[in-house]
Amino acid sequence: MSPEERELLNRSVALAEENNQILRSMKRGQRWASIMRTVYWVFIIGSAVGAFYLLQPYIDSVKGLYQDVSNGLNSLKQ
Repeated sequence: MSPEERELLNRSVALAEENNQILRSMKRGQRWASIMRTVYWVFIIGSAVGAFYLLQPYIDSVKGLYQDVSNGLNSLKQ
């Protein structure tokens, strides 16, 4: 093997190792992005469910008030 070929081979190996490091770093970043996206959506959905749970008594009272008013208007029509 000539010195020129050996130098080309060494440069190719170094380039392949550098590419491997870059690809591993990209894969790691993508994994963290997926985890954070999942945590984000769990937080959003959990907040919505929690807000509904806390506001449900108020929603029920407004719904009952609406039904009372509706029944009162129907009795006035008759």
